[in-house]
Parts: sequence; structure tokens; C-alpha cells
Amino acid sequence: MENKQNIPILEVNNLSVSFQMYDNIFKQKILQAISELNIKVYAGEILAIAGSSGSGKSLLASAILGILPENAAVVGELLYNGQVLTPKLQKQLRGTEIALVPQLVDFLDPLMRTGVQVDGHKKPYPTQRRRGIFRRFGLPEDTEKHYPFQLSGGMARRVLVSTALITDARLIIADEPTPSMSLGQALEALKMFREMANDGKAIVLITHDIDLAFAFADRIAVFYAGTTVETASAQDFQTGPKALRHPYSKALWHALPQNDFAPIAGFQPYAGNLPKGCLFAPRCSCSTQKCTQEVPPMQSLRGGEVRCFYAE
Repeated sequence: MENKQNIPILEVNNLSVSFQMYDNIFKQKILQAISELNIKVYAGEILAIAGSSGSGKSLLASAILGILPENAAVVGELLYNGQVLTPKLQKQLRGTEIALVPQLVDFLDPLMRTGVQVDGHKKPYPTQRRRGIFRRFGLPEDTEKHYPFQLSGGMARRVLVSTALITDARLIIADEPTPSMSLGQALEALKMFREMANDGKAIVLITHDIDLAFAFADRIAVFYAGTTVETASAQDFQTGPKALRHPYSKALWHALPQNDFAPIAGFQPYAGNLPKGCLFAPRCSCSTQKCTQEVPPMQSLRGGEVRCFYAE
């Protein structure tokens, strides 16, 4: 989908997140978890964020919402509809214009029936709309009367996703919304997110199910070790490695089960053990001395963006 709007609903520029920690001898240290991360998402589109565990996907969601722990330090620029997301504005927009589908079903209130939780505090409660969502998810009619502990993991996940689907928020951040769902249920959830985007909402879809995201997302942002290495159209990922720009994106494509299912040597570095220069350099077959000494800037290339000195 080509977006003709100039102002993104959400824009993240050079975001860095670090944590002040203490080791077992009470020595202070700083752990850099996110560095120079960039994304944009526009009204009417789904931006899927892909990357392995520890790449900074969920931390980004917490930074946008302003719910990071007190020992976190945030540097960079967060903009909502062109306006700086200050802590005051984050608090004002949370749950109203910005909605979160959290990764953990523990976010459901154990003391409240699921129907009331999904309906929220609006009057009159949007009961019929919520029942329609429950039916699409294949949830039994009496699910609304149950407490979270009475639900299976898959049912609780579908209820949690329903809390965002029923909202009037302009920006929805879905953090791994489909685990514990069957394939049919996951496809139905993504279909509903697609419908919301088509209605003008902006969706940030954080997912490990990148192959499912291809069919519903407009663009894919690839994270590695806490930074953005590439943003490309979903079509580029469907086309294959020749359409992609960054070596890690290409490796991610080759690692998918429906492709080569081929891993790459080495491991993703984590906060506290990040290499100098390009974070992917230790695992990259194209790495040069420049890559090990300098951090490549984000650059526009072939309709996408990439952080690599030698991208073609």
C-alpha cells in the first residue's frame, strides 16, 4: 500500500534505551538495550516488526507507551502525529489513542469477568460489537461471563487481542498477539488488524510469525540487537533475497521453514556485550574492517531503508 500522507502517526528517530544496573558486588554499569532505532508507521498501514528474541521489539513498545522501568534512560525522538511524545502526553494517550496488545496474558485482570474487561469503561458498553469479535474468534458465547483463570491459554490470548480490536485508538501496538492460537485463529486476528488498518488506523505488529505477517503487513522493519537494520515492503520479502538489502534480512528469509530453513553461524549479541561498529559484523560474510570499527548510518535504497555500508 502506497501511503501518501506526509506525517506518520508514529515516528521513532534514533531511539536509544539503556538501563542502569548493578552487578553482584554492587558495581554500577550501563546496559545499552536499544541503539539508534528508527521506524515510521502511517495511518492505514500495518508495519510488522521482525527479529529474534532480544532484538528490542517489546522494549520499543514500552518506550512508545512510556511504561519502561525507572532505571531506564531514553534518548532520541518519539513523535505521535508530529507531536513529541512527552511522558505527560504518553499518559494521556495510553488506552485512548494508543492501545497495546501486551505479550503476556497476565495483563488480564484476574478479578474481572472477561466481557467487562473487553468492553472497557465506555457507556453504554459496546457489548454487541464485542460479541461479534468473540464469534469471529470462535469463543463460546459464555466466555464473557468467565474470569481469566477459567480460560485456556489460547482463549485468554484471543480475549486479550479483543481488548485492542474493540478500541477507537488511532495507533495499535500488538506485541506477539498470536501465540497459543491455532493457525485459523491467528489468521482471523491478522485479518481483523488488516481491516482496522484499512479503516485508517496505524498498526505496529510485533511478531515472530513473520511468514504470516507477509500476507497482511504493508512493510516489514527488521530488528537486530536493538537497532533497525532494514525496512522493506512486505512484497520484497515475498520476492526473496534479491529484493532485500541487508545481509541479516536475507539470512532471516533463508531461515524460514518454507524456504531453506538454513541458520547462520554465531549468535545475536545482547546488551552488555555489543561489538563495536556494525552489530551484525561478527556474523556477516561480507564484513570488512570498516564494518568492525564504524556504525553504518541508515540510508534510503530501492524504496526501503537499510543500515549497511555495502547494501546493493
